[in-house]
Amino acid sequence: MTNDLVVKSIENENIRGMIHIIRGQQVIIDSDLARLYGVETKRLNERVKRNLDRFPEDFCFQITETELDNLRSQSATSSVKFGGRRYLPNVFTEAGVAMLSAVLTSKTAIEVSIRIMNTFVEMRKFIANNAAMFERISAVELRQLEYQKNTDRKLDEIFTYIADHAETEQKLFFEGQIYDAFGLLTSIIRKAENNIKLVDSYVDIATLNILAKKKPGVAVTIYTHPRTHLTKMDIETFNRQYPELTIKHTDSFHDRFLILDEAESYIIGASLKDAGKKCFGIMTINDESFKKDLLNKLTRN
Repeated sequence: MTNDLVVKSIENENIRGMIHIIRGQQVIIDSDLARLYGVETKRLNERVKRNLDRFPEDFCFQITETELDNLRSQSATSSVKFGGRRYLPNVFTEAGVAMLSAVLTSKTAIEVSIRIMNTFVEMRKFIANNAAMFERISAVELRQLEYQKNTDRKLDEIFTYIADHAETEQKLFFEGQIYDAFGLLTSIIRKAENNIKLVDSYVDIATLNILAKKKPGVAVTIYTHPRTHLTKMDIETFNRQYPELTIKHTDSFHDRFLILDEAESYIIGASLKDAGKKCFGIMTINDESFKKDLLNKLTRN
């Protein structure tokens, strides 16, 4: 099957039906992901084995016989195939699916990963990240939206409302809410029109996966520790597809900051690469003098 046919076939796949709950996490089985990517399951798992440092247990894990039996019983009408395998399947969490786009470097894999991740984002926008947003919609607006809920225009209005209104000034994530954190961070990243400045002493390829969600043409500058985990090849690979990324080294910062268009600023309680692994918070910085001092400090670095 050609790349175009593989990508086009994704439009007809029920990706939501491929998501299962195992160990309290939403996961997709390796054989389903392989079919979506248009590769053999064995090849997909081989690429993961070659990059084990990028796939900790909260990104990818092998299920047990009991968990496999539960999947069989729950998937009587599913397209998931469990037979003909010598080994127990691997499953990928939402963060693991995001990381796959970095190790499966074909054009098809990148395009399919975008479709899968967009599906996750759309599913979770209504469930978690925007619960507070919907509560703030006025009663009149809710009635208007209700009248049109069965139309495509209704869905477009909801997403437009979310995009055009500011997030809550504070957001708290608890341990394990990796994709909730990923969803909010990428929605913030997409707001930038010209440039993004990230102050984060501990960055790696997972950080770039979040920054890759920026709008085309938005320049990114990362201020990080001189002993960053990003390699020259990581930076060059990112710039070939998502220009333009610049790395500046500094050991002057302890906290993490995100600045959009030198105007909108956030303080983040965890490095972007660790978002959701432990309890942390994101808070908007409204103090203009604080933002000015922060920008001045970055200018001097």
